Amino acid sequence: MGAGTEPAEAQPDAAEGRIYLDYNATTPLAPEVAQAVWDAMRQAWGNPSSSHPAGRKAKELIGSARESLARMVGGRPEDIIFTSGGTEANNMVIQTARRHFCENQARPGDSWGTPHIVTSSVEHDSVRLPLEQLVKESLVEATFVAVSPQSGQAEVDDVLAAIRPTTCLVSIMLANNETGVIMPVMELSQRVRALNQQRAAAGLPRILVHTDAAQMIGKGRVDVQELGVDYLTIVGHKFYGPRIGALYVRGPGTTTPLHPMLFGGGQERNFRPGTENTPMIAGLGQAAELVSKNWEAYEAHMRDVRDYLEARLESCLHTRSGSQPSGFLQAAFGKQRIHLNSHFTGSKRLCNTSNFSILGPGLQGRRVLSRCQMLLASVGAACHSEKGDRPSSILLSCGIPCDVAQNALRLSLGRDTTRADVDLVVQDLVQAVARLDQDQTP
Repeated sequence: MGAGTEPAEAQPDAAEGRIYLDYNATTPLAPEVAQAVWDAMRQAWGNPSSSHPAGRKAKELIGSARESLARMVGGRPEDIIFTSGGTEANNMVIQTARRHFCENQARPGDSWGTPHIVTSSVEHDSVRLPLEQLVKESLVEATFVAVSPQSGQAEVDDVLAAIRPTTCLVSIMLANNETGVIMPVMELSQRVRALNQQRAAAGLPRILVHTDAAQMIGKGRVDVQELGVDYLTIVGHKFYGPRIGALYVRGPGTTTPLHPMLFGGGQERNFRPGTENTPMIAGLGQAAELVSKNWEAYEAHMRDVRDYLEARLESCLHTRSGSQPSGFLQAAFGKQRIHLNSHFTGSKRLCNTSNFSILGPGLQGRRVLSRCQMLLASVGAACHSEKGDRPSSILLSCGIPCDVAQNALRLSLGRDTTRADVDLVVQDLVQAVARLDQDQTP
């Protein structure tokens, strides 16, 4: 890229004729974000710890980005700690809760036992796997609360029932990446806060509350004051930002404990040392500004297109006209052949997410996608892509039958996805299934 050249807008569907509907896996950089990154690379290349102009410019950009992220989630700038991404942020919370419990237990007169952490059965691997490792090392005990097959949620009463005298952390994601189901985090925080008052009187450790908001930011309202959480994970590449992240902490090191996992030069108030990645932080701040200004419009648009997608899948009663793609197939699926895996009675879900199965033998999600000529999507979480045709453990946890879960597809829409894109995608799916059905015919 030559000097003075502006970055081109990123296109997730750059391959000609392809339509990208995998925005829950990752999003492209918004043009404004790419510009902010490029400007920082050219103009703020100095070390933010240096006192010369280039260093001061970098430090200024980082401070501005911190303010933007705080504004986006309703916190204070001093509550934002920049991280390499969501995995680091989630690990930091888990390790902090364990260490804080153990340090307090070391005080004379306190002997609580092994720290215990409560989470759900549908969490991201960056929560589940650190806990499983700590359990294996006998450093913590953990309870993975099953979600309700009726609601797809980790029910508040079930989470509270899992709490023990030694519980030090409850970590429940704000929205699930596969089903889109939004968890009752606000109610859970309120109930835990009341429980903590009783525990304090009994000399028991305080329960900290964490939510991974990776999927929710940019698709719905996220306000840490309303949610009442102690920690909230922010992941840039889920809302058109760069692949770094941040952790919101309610008063880090004072109101709420925070222990570093790295030790070095003292950056980020010693909570996360290492010379700051100024260009990516600047981009993250710009992505946060876009969300703060536009999230309601983003949400309304994506919900409209998502609902249109599901209606088209269920009906597929199209006629050929000038508004339809040439040769569009008629009466293809129908409600009898589509199972909407992300529909749960009484539960809210992400505005952009549709998880469904096309019922029938030989229609495993991967096989259907392999026969699509336009659709770029996934069968579930991108981090599980190596698991072959095994059904999603998330869907099985939600009570979806194995044969249905095996056929699942997750379509997640973006800010620029249109109804015209949906028409093409449904046509593509219809034709892919027709090919596979033909393969099944003796």
